[in-house]
Amino acid sequence: MSFRGLGYFISSLRSSLLERGLWKTLKLVWSRFLTGGLLQALAARSNYERDYRLWLKKNRPSAEDLMCLEKSVKQLKLHPLISVIMPVYNTPEKYLIEAIGSVMGQMYRDWELCIADDCSSSPKIRQVLETYQTADNRIKVVFRNRHGHISAATNSAIRLATGEYLAFLDHDDLLTPDALCEVAILINQHPDADLIYTDEDKLDQSGTRITPYFKPDWSPDNLLTRMYTLHLSVFRRKIVEEIGGFRLGFEGSQDHDLALRFVEKTHAIYHLPKILYHWRMHSESAALNVKSKSYASETGRKAIEEAIYRRGEPGMVEELPDYRGRYRVRYVLKESALISIIVPTRDFASTLQKCLNSIFTKSSYKHFEVLQIDNSSEELETRNLFQKWGSLEPDRYRVVECKIPFNFSKLNNIAVQHARGDYLLFLNNDTEVISNDWLEALLEQAQRVSVGAVGAKLFYPDETIQHAGLILGLGDLQTAGHIFQGYSDSDGGYFGNLCTTSNYSALTAACLMCKKENFTAVGGFDERLGIAYNDVDLCLKFREQGLNNVFLPHVRLYHHESKSRGYEDTDQKRNRLMSEANILKEKWGAVLVNDPYYNPNLSKKSKDFRINLE
Repeated sequence: MSFRGLGYFISSLRSSLLERGLWKTLKLVWSRFLTGGLLQALAARSNYERDYRLWLKKNRPSAEDLMCLEKSVKQLKLHPLISVIMPVYNTPEKYLIEAIGSVMGQMYRDWELCIADDCSSSPKIRQVLETYQTADNRIKVVFRNRHGHISAATNSAIRLATGEYLAFLDHDDLLTPDALCEVAILINQHPDADLIYTDEDKLDQSGTRITPYFKPDWSPDNLLTRMYTLHLSVFRRKIVEEIGGFRLGFEGSQDHDLALRFVEKTHAIYHLPKILYHWRMHSESAALNVKSKSYASETGRKAIEEAIYRRGEPGMVEELPDYRGRYRVRYVLKESALISIIVPTRDFASTLQKCLNSIFTKSSYKHFEVLQIDNSSEELETRNLFQKWGSLEPDRYRVVECKIPFNFSKLNNIAVQHARGDYLLFLNNDTEVISNDWLEALLEQAQRVSVGAVGAKLFYPDETIQHAGLILGLGDLQTAGHIFQGYSDSDGGYFGNLCTTSNYSALTAACLMCKKENFTAVGGFDERLGIAYNDVDLCLKFREQGLNNVFLPHVRLYHHESKSRGYEDTDQKRNRLMSEANILKEKWGAVLVNDPYYNPNLSKKSKDFRINLE
């Protein structure tokens, strides 16, 4: 690891100490050391920053690029006025001047800068603001008579605005020179846009650009667990005013609360996958010192809790103990619905016994049935196991015989015809339940009208990750691949995506729940995909119907992968895999190329959200 990489690690460790406290940080470090995850995390962090420096050399706009962009903007049909909103309070003078300068330096000229000083005690603030207000008539300033905190100050700045759109800029951060140009171009492409958010990075205390956050496209369940859209966000002013602007009492999470209320009024949400905002790290900023806004934990929880109640999906919201600013929603179950757990199998009785024993002995939710789909088992031990569980659980365990050539999709489709439940849980016979509340956690999400498939976090027996979501186009066949496969469970993932509820295009059917009516409506599993990609196809069909697929990191199972069917280790199996990959590509070609829950600036050749340097 380079000295620069070590420096980033020390900075991260300092933030962790402030965020988690000494004891929790030491426990996390020791856990990662024991599992080998610490070295892996250190190397990943160092490599990520190194790759970002290389990416910037290749992708930072040149002077010629900016000139071309400026010319193209002049040809735009629409030139919306964008009001940049900046609340100010005792900002370090240097940072304030640079923030204002980043607006004045915009290549897009149709802007106004609306500043509200929240009764700063430093006389230099007024001097700076009055100087700029005089220098450019597009700069509007209001000096508040008393300190009201950030929500009140931001509302004061909004009242100065006349633009169609509001772009929010913190008083110590920077816009890139092309930020508003790119926003204007997108508005011309999508005049219906009500909310636009972009990618971002950070400026360390030496002014170096680090830690880029390449975000997914609109992911509603991500927003219910963390404020992932954040910088730069541009809102249609009319809707902001309609919902009453920023609410007092949500300071520290005021942006999150605004976004949660705003998206309830529109579906016209667009992501601009370009870094157009620099979030400055200094001793008093939340980018470095989480303790500077420690009250944000409670206001963030409150914002999410109020959102789910407004939406008619009540539940409990809890902050993740080791990840400040990350939350988990546990929805109230509407009913004690019957879940049909469908488990195809062929022999391997000892493996199946682990699976069945874990279901019946560990599940705290009891209203389920297990449909054992037997695909021509031959061993006496397997038959005896069927009889054993039929005797132990006569009302909850049934065996359905399917003497057909193995076809995962067909077996499960047949099983659904026998299922009594309103909810289906497709489960591999080589899985083993870890979380006692796994069924209610899956059902909490599957019952929601917006949700298609719900999936779990699966582990190899050595406690490393087997499944935590699928990214389209990932891997050698450019179909779909597992993220962070083989990584330690102590790894938080890319900006916390391994520990937070997230939307993905696809999830594995090794453990996947959905409503029976949704499954039937999309035609079930495609039986042409008898071995592979049937789960990817099913999830994409749900997505095509406007449903979201949801990954739950707190639902945990072991996956003793491919025990009964083996791996693609013969020419016949490899050819079959290639054939099914081609079917998937023919059916979903364009969709596989651009996964909305990934980012075009991230590599499709790695499973750990590495930056794309090609």
